Amino acid sequence: MTRLVVAQREARAIFRAALQAADPVAAVRRNLRFIGQTLVAGGRQYSLRSFDRIWVVGAGKASAAMASAVEGLLGKRIAGGMVNVKYGHTARLRHIELNECGHPLPDEQGVRGATRIAEIVHQAGNRDLILCLISGGASALLPLPAPPITLEEKQTVTQMLLASGASIQEMNAVRKHLSAIKGGQLARLARPAKVISLLLSDVVGDQLDVIGSGPTAPDTSTFADARSVLGKYGLSERVPASVRHRIAAGVRGSLPETPKAGDPAFRRARNFIVGSNRLAVDAAEAKARQLGFEPVVLSTTMVGETREVARVHAAIAREVAASGRPAKRPACLISGGETTVTLRGGGLGGRNQEFVLAAAIDLAGCPGIVVLSGGTDGTDGPTDAAGAIADGSTVAAAAAKGLDAQRYLDDNDSYHFFEAAGGLLMTGPTRTNVMDVRLVLVL
Repeated sequence: MTRLVVAQREARAIFRAALQAADPVAAVRRNLRFIGQTLVAGGRQYSLRSFDRIWVVGAGKASAAMASAVEGLLGKRIAGGMVNVKYGHTARLRHIELNECGHPLPDEQGVRGATRIAEIVHQAGNRDLILCLISGGASALLPLPAPPITLEEKQTVTQMLLASGASIQEMNAVRKHLSAIKGGQLARLARPAKVISLLLSDVVGDQLDVIGSGPTAPDTSTFADARSVLGKYGLSERVPASVRHRIAAGVRGSLPETPKAGDPAFRRARNFIVGSNRLAVDAAEAKARQLGFEPVVLSTTMVGETREVARVHAAIAREVAASGRPAKRPACLISGGETTVTLRGGGLGGRNQEFVLAAAIDLAGCPGIVVLSGGTDGTDGPTDAAGAIADGSTVAAAAAKGLDAQRYLDDNDSYHFFEAAGGLLMTGPTRTNVMDVRLVLVL
């Protein structure tokens, strides 16, 4: 067995360690405890004698696993509830209804679930406790378009934003202002009930109002911000008329803004982050050290155009190989965060597969370097792969099979490249989501 083959196995082991650290069940159990008649959430204590009923709602790729942890803690004390999850990202639940729906494009099932969640929180009273479970993917999985915007129009805008290269902060600024439930509006609907939200962060900076579009957090974005985002990416005249009219009305002040800090909606609402990309990267760092590598964490807040970020990683790897800076070999470069892809071609892929393909092109012919990038949710873009893995020989080996790596990259077709060349990272649904983890091993 060659050293490169062993290194690829080690890269996969490091990635698995990152996934284990992001386990949503463990994250909930670390932050939600039950002592006698007292519920401890995020270090705060809540007497259950103050509540007649407990409801559980939520959305996200990890919300089913989070809900199972809550059921294990509270059991029959739960009066009911519903969580919206991506198809296949399920768990066995007894007291909370599970609703599978579409991601990254919202669908009718998502609207059905979001409508039911809105009904649950709206009927809650002063002596009700609502546990809200939010994880990555909730922006798409909690679709409740503000009338007269239709689901089809919301899908159109979502698709445009995904293809534009807009950041998650920019995308969510728009989505919050086209929704009846995002941007703190779920907390507004829940008033006067007590709301405790547990958040598994999938956004750089762990901004409360960006995680899942912040349904129970004060919104820092405005209608004017949403208008600016559409203008920045040349979408102002391309989005449906109902979207243009709603945003224009909001900018004029004819429509109420999403609730901001200090709004009465948040007097009885608390938000706690229970897991993030940093925990996953820390675990990857520990595993790499255990395997004999000198780990270097480049950043847990990596953003930008995917292929440019890949080239930076490749350049650092070449420096390590040539000079031993910023780490002695064998080294493991680690980064977390979430990059973006501006679609220019018609291929199939995701930001992690595109990262690995771009890095492999830059590292072609460099011996002893392995690159892995994977989404912690187990799905990269609209594909069944979590990401990809390659090394310095990948491009040459692919060329021997008649595959032109640069042509595939130009067409944003990284999935079909790695499907043919080998190297797709397949994990299946992981039931978590704390952005991406990227690894570069220099032997």
